[in-house]
Amino acid sequence: MSVTKRIEDLSEHYTGLYEENIERIKAGLPDVVNDYREECLKNFEKLGIPNDRHEDYRYTNIQPFLKGTFEFNFSHKDTGMQLEDIFQCEVSALETYSVFVINGWYSAKNKIADSLPEGVYFGSFAKAVEKYPELFEKYYGKAALTERDGFAALNGMFAQDGVFIYVPKGVVLDKPLQIVNIMTGDNDLTSFQRNLVVMEENSQAKVLVCDHTLTASKFVVNSVTEIFAGENVNFEYYTLENQHNLTTQVAGIFVEQKDSSTVMTNNLTLHAGTLRNNVFYKLDGEHCESHLYGLYLSDKNQHVDNFTFIDHAKPNCTSTELFKGVLDDRATGAFTGRVLVRKDSQNTNAYQSNNNILLTDLARISTRPQLEIYADDVKCSHGATIGQLDDEAMFYLRSRGISKEEARVLLMYAFAYEVLDKISVNALRDQIRDLVEKRFRGEYDKCDFCVVCAESPNPLSCF
Repeated sequence: MSVTKRIEDLSEHYTGLYEENIERIKAGLPDVVNDYREECLKNFEKLGIPNDRHEDYRYTNIQPFLKGTFEFNFSHKDTGMQLEDIFQCEVSALETYSVFVINGWYSAKNKIADSLPEGVYFGSFAKAVEKYPELFEKYYGKAALTERDGFAALNGMFAQDGVFIYVPKGVVLDKPLQIVNIMTGDNDLTSFQRNLVVMEENSQAKVLVCDHTLTASKFVVNSVTEIFAGENVNFEYYTLENQHNLTTQVAGIFVEQKDSSTVMTNNLTLHAGTLRNNVFYKLDGEHCESHLYGLYLSDKNQHVDNFTFIDHAKPNCTSTELFKGVLDDRATGAFTGRVLVRKDSQNTNAYQSNNNILLTDLARISTRPQLEIYADDVKCSHGATIGQLDDEAMFYLRSRGISKEEARVLLMYAFAYEVLDKISVNALRDQIRDLVEKRFRGEYDKCDFCVVCAESPNPLSCF
């Protein structure tokens, strides 16, 4: 069963919606999840829905996109779709353990559990709460900053399902885990998804998350992923964001690291309507390495905002951050990167860079790299660039007989290459390189593998 509401006063609306449906939201879930909802409700009542007057959201006002008539699903709803038959993921050639999540709910058709290495769990968040109560008591809600971010608090109030990943001590996964998030339906829909990743000491894993839309409805997606990396863990987390222009998404990734762990996140945005990525790292152990990468390609009236915060809470740690953007037409973007080095976090190395290319005079980007340092034995740097394609490089390529359009593609691809080269999974890197090149050539759009363009009276509106 679903609830449809027209959203006017946003904060009051969501608070009222929660109170009206609290029994349905809590149904079948234990206290460790439902008690957390009350904590999130208190934080949300203080924070509300952020707008551009909020310092962390000064370049992105999500509120206008939340107003309208949206459906909310508070119980699992089987779409009856055979996703394997109608959906072809762009990285289908990659050998993975893969699952589908439909409108925020783990698909009952997933049959992954029997093929996983012994002790590894990769499945429904809602079912995992019952199976691993001690892990949820220890980790759930401990990394997400609900006291700071209204969208994280909102997710904690409403989320009922998603994906739980548990990799026990010393286990090294032989192939990546892939989560395919699908938004679909005839009505405009709001979805809340919750993911939790627990990597015990000396374990290794790689996760690929693919976000897609299959129908031409308006979608609002609020997702939160908490990642806990124990001692000596090596973990990589890739997101491939590929949704149509009617989608608004706020995606929060919250990482907590222990001694000698290495965590890498790479946000690859090929297509999005209005997108806000929040990435928070807490280096809560010595000799940690944190690597944050991102590539965003936007055109038409799309908007992509990447907000990162790295908390160097312990000494002898290193963080590296590189985000690059290519904006065309009237696209807008934003990057805010904050690095906090606490007083006792000596011998910290932190490097941050944001580079952008604007292909038209109408494209806009706002960038704010920031350092907040309270220790005196550190090496920290940050920088940002905004420019257009290099005229001299363009002239050089043209003088070698290369057409203007081909030269343009080559320069854009060369610019993006540095982020793409950080993908350590060879098959994934090759496939993403191909998709990025096609995107630059105008040969590829997220509608290649969905029905949106096929059903649209004006297919060009999809591009």
